[in-house]
Amino acid sequence: MLSVFLFAANAVLPIVAVILLGFVLRKSGFLGEKFFADANRLMFKVALPAMLFYNIYNIESIADIQVSTLVFGVAAVTVLFLLGLLFSVLFVKDPKQKGVVWQATFRSNSALIGYQLAETLGGAAGLQCISLLSAFTIAQFNVFAVIALSVFSTNGHPDWKKVIKGIVKNPLIIAIFCGLAVLVIRSFIPENADGEKVFMLQTAFPFLYTALKQVAGIASPIAFLVLGGQFSFKAIKGMFGQIVSGTLLRVVAAPVLILGAAVLLSKYTNLFSFQAAEYAAFVALFGSPVAVSSAVMAKEMNNDEQLAGQLVVWSSLLSIFTIFITVCVLRYAGLL
Repeated sequence: MLSVFLFAANAVLPIVAVILLGFVLRKSGFLGEKFFADANRLMFKVALPAMLFYNIYNIESIADIQVSTLVFGVAAVTVLFLLGLLFSVLFVKDPKQKGVVWQATFRSNSALIGYQLAETLGGAAGLQCISLLSAFTIAQFNVFAVIALSVFSTNGHPDWKKVIKGIVKNPLIIAIFCGLAVLVIRSFIPENADGEKVFMLQTAFPFLYTALKQVAGIASPIAFLVLGGQFSFKAIKGMFGQIVSGTLLRVVAAPVLILGAAVLLSKYTNLFSFQAAEYAAFVALFGSPVAVSSAVMAKEMNNDEQLAGQLVVWSSLLSIFTIFITVCVLRYAGLL
């Protein structure tokens, strides 16, 4: 049990440490407001899109995933999206905070934490499962996030033309669909005698592939640094209820609801038959804290970035314990 707790802590505490570094650098005056504003734009328009494209590009084949697993994952994100909408309408008053709590309900940090978590819990099979699932669910996250952050910022009367335009022009969504397009095109590329594709970016243009990898590599550390620079303890007092509710929705309600549904559907229906690899992927996808990019997008779309940042930090801290409990329960039940 101790090893499970240490794993959860080691997966999340590095994030908290870099966030703390950004906080210290901002408070000490070593880095100024302009740096964090520029870095925020760099993250949203360059680094995060590069990371998403790179991760999808490196998936071996979409055909490897079970259709039932994909259907369940996409349906689960949709259910959380609808539950988040209901909660925000009923319990959150500030229009600029409604969308932030809404997106926290369904949008997890699977891109930064989930891959390592799934591999540790499910081995190579778990890593492949989360990679293939993420090719679709991360696109969902970003489309739904644009909707969530647009609807209430216009006082409940959204300009749907503007919302659709925001989705189409969103750099993260563009990167995801470019990555998926490359996967489809790659499936038609012939293989040589050794079973390798005759044309791959890393072999045909290795300098481009290396550059892409390096740009993708800066996404996580800069995102955490920027988040720390924008973090304020003074803001907690004015939004305590929203922080508690958003955090609990993400790291308690979401994994309990979705993993519980997965167990019941697998046990009592013939439509789903999930194994350890799938459960590892589901823990990574639905048990991870709020996505760091949610704070970046909240600022870019004129929502409450302070609340978005608070939700990332506190859900990351609490997820150390909730991931530990989730893994213990699944292992005790013989599912991991």
